[in-house]
Amino acid sequence: MAKEWFLLRKYILQRLVISVVTLWLIVTVCFFLLRLLPGNPFASTTLMTQETLDRMMAYYGLDQPLWKQYLTYMGNLLKGDFGYSLKYAGRSVNYVIASTFPVSAQLGLQALAFGIPTGLLLGILAAKLRGRAADAGINVFVIICTAVPTFIIAALLQYFLALKLELFPVAQWKSFAYTILPTICLSLGTVSGYARSMRTLMLEVDRQDFLKTAKAKGLGPARIVVFHQIRNAIIPMITNLGTEIAGMLMGSYVIEKIFSIPGMGAYFVDSINGLDYTMVMGLVIFQAVIVIGANFVVDLLYGVIDPRIRVR
Repeated sequence: MAKEWFLLRKYILQRLVISVVTLWLIVTVCFFLLRLLPGNPFASTTLMTQETLDRMMAYYGLDQPLWKQYLTYMGNLLKGDFGYSLKYAGRSVNYVIASTFPVSAQLGLQALAFGIPTGLLLGILAAKLRGRAADAGINVFVIICTAVPTFIIAALLQYFLALKLELFPVAQWKSFAYTILPTICLSLGTVSGYARSMRTLMLEVDRQDFLKTAKAKGLGPARIVVFHQIRNAIIPMITNLGTEIAGMLMGSYVIEKIFSIPGMGAYFVDSINGLDYTMVMGLVIFQAVIVIGANFVVDLLYGVIDPRIRVR
């Protein structure tokens, strides 16, 4: 037992070191790649004179050598300061993240809470009812969710469920009722992906020898499905869970625009288009921290879900 705890602590420490190095590489690469893009953050301001432009560049330190800008940014980053936006006057990146992330996180968590169980359930039903009408219906639904663009589905839901039937609000972000339609739209990709993957993996597990052994031992159908088929089929799907969670938490530009949701998605796209260096850097670093943290937790979950996977 003591040796296992030592190996576990060693593994966690190694993962933390790798995570820190990965984050540093992301920050460094992103910083220099942004500076290689043509133009500057104030190029779109046509009424700005060259003198005013020079003053703005000097005010934000963009006239300094690139290595000096990098060291200054890293020093501020170690203090938890992402800097001020170059496009939104007087607005710090920390403030933007603090005010928009809770909205995107709520929407993303609701979409995951609805999408993952629904997708897994549809995949299980399609596998157990293979070749029947229910299997065909689920496959058609998955194809529609995958092929039809999100903005078309969102427009259809708004038209029929909100305008015609008046079951839900059309847009904005005021109460839980306003979150239902965007949650459904955002979760459809998750539903279709998990349903398709779960069906395939369930059918693969169904051909394994250990299922025949379980049936020969006289185990009930429900026990075989839950403790043998589902448990073994779900393991490969955990790999992308961390990245998917991070992507959901960071918001969706299309969904947030259609439903007038004040999330992070719009800031992400607008800051890239406007070469808002500090905003892009802050949002990228924030997302990288979430991705790295989520993947770290997912790695630890492998040993919980599958006893065969242990730290060596």
